[in-house]
Amino acid sequence: MPKQAVLLLAHGTPETVEQIPEYLRNVVSGRPLPQHVIEEIQHRYSLIGRSPLTELTMEQARLTAIELGSQGNPVPVYVGMRNWKPYIPDVVKQMRSDSIEEAAVICLAPQNSRTSVGLYRRAVQAEAGALRIDFTDSWPRHPLLIEAFAERLRPALARLTAEVGHPVPVLFTAHSVPTRTVQPPPPGDAGPKFWPGEGADPYADEARHTAELVAARVPEIPAWHFAFQSQGASGGPWIGPTVEETIDRLASEGVKALILQPIGFLCDHVEILYDVDIAFREYARERGLRLERPDSLNASPTLVRALADLAGHGLARLRPGA
Repeated sequence: MPKQAVLLLAHGTPETVEQIPEYLRNVVSGRPLPQHVIEEIQHRYSLIGRSPLTELTMEQARLTAIELGSQGNPVPVYVGMRNWKPYIPDVVKQMRSDSIEEAAVICLAPQNSRTSVGLYRRAVQAEAGALRIDFTDSWPRHPLLIEAFAERLRPALARLTAEVGHPVPVLFTAHSVPTRTVQPPPPGDAGPKFWPGEGADPYADEARHTAELVAARVPEIPAWHFAFQSQGASGGPWIGPTVEETIDRLASEGVKALILQPIGFLCDHVEILYDVDIAFREYARERGLRLERPDSLNASPTLVRALADLAGHGLARLRPGA
């Protein structure tokens, strides 16, 4: 029987503010960034202390391995990062050194985009060699993912509703991406493909669908909205609407309290701890609107069950006769 494993893929984050310039070069594939952009990112990291993304992802991997073992599927679970250590190529090489022959690979970005899943997949395949891979392209509708978000949302919604004395709407968010990355390639484009059958990028639709399904699981929500957050500083337009535009609209409609839940992120990191907890909260406060958010999924047992389910199906597909 081939030796199997699971590989979880994430964005990665530096350990110190001093490492941010190198980290940002990885994020933009070596393209030069203005010094003021680097300094702004360093400032944001300094305000939150550090990003816990790496250790939270490692904990998700540890718990997924335990869950798989409890289901009679004891396999190691590795973690590879695209933009920081442990880098995906290094981890895949380590897996091969550990005599792993087959791996179920899951990107910890449930919604499929060229700027995330496609690039992660290429990084794995570039080092895989004889290692057989089952890659989960997307999982935005997985029932356990939806329930994990709903479990975090319900108590936050009930608490704020009780405090303000009336029903509170919810704003779901996902990370924005450059508009050019979600447009279909021009007819006859012979350039490299990020995944087989690539066409129009499904990211925006998948993100909105996740939000729709979470809202359906929490029927006490009086109204819900969707926006894209954390638009980058690179040239060209990014997909929207933005969180700021949406807050402006809701404030103009008389909304005084709002729950914001990111449904594209599986754990705390700078786009939550700074963008939501500091920047968006202050932006809303200046417009007379109280903004709160549910806890992130982090070590959610329901999320762990979702990852184990995805991994189990991926490993099964690699077995003979599957």
